[in-house]
Amino acid sequence: MTRTLDVARIQLVNWLALLAYPLAIVVAMPLLGWVIDISNGETATGPHEVYLLPVVCAVAAAAHLQTMTQVFPFALGLGVTRRKFAEATALVVAAQALLVGLVLVVFGVIERLSGGWGREARIFGVGALHEYGPFTQWLAYAGPLVAVSAICVAAGAVFQRWRQTGIYVAVFGGAALLAAAGALATTQDWWSSIGRFLGGQPSFALFTAYPLAFALALGGGAWLVLRRATA
Repeated sequence: MTRTLDVARIQLVNWLALLAYPLAIVVAMPLLGWVIDISNGETATGPHEVYLLPVVCAVAAAAHLQTMTQVFPFALGLGVTRRKFAEATALVVAAQALLVGLVLVVFGVIERLSGGWGREARIFGVGALHEYGPFTQWLAYAGPLVAVSAICVAAGAVFQRWRQTGIYVAVFGGAALLAAAGALATTQDWWSSIGRFLGGQPSFALFTAYPLAFALALGGGAWLVLRRATA
């Protein structure tokens, strides 16, 4: 475990991208929401939502792509094994998601106490989880962060194994699979059943359990690729 923590500290050399930038986005979100309201002509005339949380996921996850493409070769040069690097990456991903998720919960509390930043805006409050406590909301924020980070980790592993060709194949192959799945669901008239299934799922499962299961599956695939990746 000590060795894993040491490798995690190596990854934290990129602390600006891992922590500073995501937290800066969180702090700036109330101001960004106000700018969006002004540009939309809204002047706090009623409750409304401002969808900025995906921006936090994107900024937080992008750091892990840099970890795989820049820190991974450096770590191998220091004699770090691929297994220890993978363990450290999983630890850093989880810690980042929990920390950013906790800050989001705090800002959600401030948002409620301030009446939606004084204009009935909902930026941090996840509507589907309003009936749950802070701990559940914390995990609901962290789950999607881990899932999106897993995508970037997997992309970085593919790049290290097959370079640009692997990325192109993965992107176009994934797009083709999604298009084929969408076409199949349309021809078989499955969309209504899918909607009923998702609508009947607990919010905690949608925001936490399923994203974490997706992240574990993708992380396992990334490890299989990383085992043969070179610096």
